Amino acid sequence: MKAIEITTPGGPEVLKPCERDNPAPGAGELLIRVMAAGVNRPDVVQRQGRYPAPPGASDIPGLEAAGEVVALGDGAEGFKIGDKVCALVPGGGYAELCTANAASVMHVPKGFSMVQAAAIPETYFTVWSNLFDRAGLTAGETLLVHGGSSGIGSTAIQLAKAFGARVITTVGNAEKAEFCKKLGADVVVNYREGDYVEAVKDFTEGTGVNVVLDMVGGDYIAKNIECLAVEGRHVSIAFLQGPQVTMNMLPVMLKRLVLTGSTLRARDNAFKGAIAANLQKHVWPLMEAGKVAPVIDSTFPLDQAADAHARMETSLHMGKIMLEVA
Repeated sequence: MKAIEITTPGGPEVLKPCERDNPAPGAGELLIRVMAAGVNRPDVVQRQGRYPAPPGASDIPGLEAAGEVVALGDGAEGFKIGDKVCALVPGGGYAELCTANAASVMHVPKGFSMVQAAAIPETYFTVWSNLFDRAGLTAGETLLVHGGSSGIGSTAIQLAKAFGARVITTVGNAEKAEFCKKLGADVVVNYREGDYVEAVKDFTEGTGVNVVLDMVGGDYIAKNIECLAVEGRHVSIAFLQGPQVTMNMLPVMLKRLVLTGSTLRARDNAFKGAIAANLQKHVWPLMEAGKVAPVIDSTFPLDQAADAHARMETSLHMGKIMLEVA
């Protein structure tokens, strides 16, 4: 099969097309003929040599894919050959064939293209797990999410609004601000021009937000703590400005805050399967009704994966960057 491999840690140019042996599905797995795959920030970090694949996972990058089931491993249930599916995978998405544990595979929502379907797993699994399972966001609460125009940010805005929450988000320019407003964000702050802490105080009349979904880290965390309401929850899912933090912990005690975070890639199949079940129960109906959908920024052929990574590193993208495989 054709695939994209990381020839050595480095910039986008180290991603090279290659030929690999076709993978075979193991027990409980499906083999998928990949038609599209998503490009995500963890792929970039893996390419740079700072996020190795977990034990047993393919060294080929790619954490999500969509395509057609072409083989079933022993004990793989709920699917048949020919089914159109999308899947969360621990690696291997940048290829013509990819194996996936059946627990992390979902039928493509009705009316969705393969590119749209491949844009779902990584961001929707991450947002559902962290916003609703860990942080317990509920209708009537207020969410602060940074990077609202990213794949994660655009997903968080849509899902939070769909389930009755208010949303404040941050962006880096006017075009991204307009993009987030169209997705439903109540307040959008251009962090180059304004102070999101003051914007939170103004919008919430001083009470603060109930949940922060943070991908930035660094000095943002102390400011996020200032933004949180009593009994607020802070969820860290990435550290674009680094994980080292100096902060005053007294507000955590006084406001009874919860500071938490998670990673997804190395979690077991049962954990991922529970998220998949919740998405199909609660989110698939919204998708099929046209109320939420992944936003596609751009699509590249598989052999131009390096260009897709270069696009991501500009931070100019709004929504998901995708690879077309078939």
